[in-house]
Amino acid sequence: MKILGISAYYHDSAAALLVDGDLVAAAQEERFTRLKHDPDFPRHAIRYCLERAGLEPNDLDHIVFYDKPFVKFERILASALAHFPRSFPQFMRAVPLWLK
Repeated sequence: MKILGISAYYHDSAAALLVDGDLVAAAQEERFTRLKHDPDFPRHAIRYCLERAGLEPNDLDHIVFYDKPFVKFERILASALAHFPRSFPQFMRAVPLWLK
């Protein structure tokens, strides 16, 4: 069983690969892009994990995501509302990143 785990679209995006329950490879995207807390889709980290295991994308049995985007947005919104009006500038920075 080959499972690729992906975390993306907020700080520290990353990928991890399990083969038969054993961790084969894991990496944060910032390792490759040199952007601290890189939130983008971890395409470099994914490529690293697959190359480390000698696999192609079609070899994977499952791909899983660490967080659902709408759940993350709900947390952003709840936090902003709980601390309004002080949280408004942070909320305005977070929403474009989330929408991206």
